[in-house]
Amino acid sequence: MSHLAVLLAVLCVGAAAVVATGQLTDDFYDGCCPQAEGIVRARVSAAMKAEARMGASLLRLHFHDCFVNGCDGSILLDGSDSEKLAAPNMNSARGFEVVDAIKADLEKACPGVVSCADILALAAKYGMLLSGGPDYDVLLGRRDGLVANQTGANSNLPGPFDPTSQIVKKFRDVGLNTTDVVVLSGGHTIGRARCALFSRRLSNFSATSSVDPTLDSSLASSLQTLCSGGDGNQTAALDAQSADVFDNHYFQNLLSQKGLLSSDQGLFSSADGIAATKALVQAYSVNSQRFFCDFGRSMVKMGSISPLTGSAGQIRSNCRAVNR
Repeated sequence: MSHLAVLLAVLCVGAAAVVATGQLTDDFYDGCCPQAEGIVRARVSAAMKAEARMGASLLRLHFHDCFVNGCDGSILLDGSDSEKLAAPNMNSARGFEVVDAIKADLEKACPGVVSCADILALAAKYGMLLSGGPDYDVLLGRRDGLVANQTGANSNLPGPFDPTSQIVKKFRDVGLNTTDVVVLSGGHTIGRARCALFSRRLSNFSATSSVDPTLDSSLASSLQTLCSGGDGNQTAALDAQSADVFDNHYFQNLLSQKGLLSSDQGLFSSADGIAATKALVQAYSVNSQRFFCDFGRSMVKMGSISPLTGSAGQIRSNCRAVNR
């Protein structure tokens, strides 16, 4: 280990002691890697200039990480039990190369200091912020997990076919509430989804309806054209009004039956949604400031799901593999 790495590690010992009880802090790297956030922001900005969609992809990586084993960077691990191979992530989770580039920059600047789990939290913030979303203080001090959990990824992650009641349960299982369900679903104001995730709404939907009756007919027609004859990997914007802009159009879309995924539209149109989430969808559709404020709060809550702190886990030098 270089003299620089030793010095930086010593500087972080005090910060690590603060989070030994699981309490993350917004100033964790101020003494041992003050340039950390700037490094992450620069790499995310460059990636989004090359592909605006990357902001949404990085946001989703953090979400999918936290719901499995807690926010420990386990989604980044390669191997036979990799969470990348789970059904919700296969051919879907993306942005790993951006995380690799961020990690490489951080290892040059502050070797052995910034965890991959914290990189995901910061990259999600800047992916959303640089798309026009709200600013908020990211709590830091997570350490990296030692194992992936493919089974957990298959069972714990909320899915595009889940009814609202099941999504609410999966959120409650990790300590989040119904408000968090609606707020964090609003992250679908940016990004895209594959036809395979919504095509069942477009034909043979039920015995009485060919097309999902909660899907706007003109949107259904355009999606049928997009997905017809393909392999299911064609993509459509989750928010056709402003695909790469973080705003409250997602909620406005639900009011006009233009939610792309059935899990999204269900928040407004299903029986479960009408009982539990519809009122909040309506509130956010007319009050973007409230949505932005609540989104930052819910991101902090989600980012605090079962973090490894103190001496637990490790700081991976390569986010794809545990240190040997």
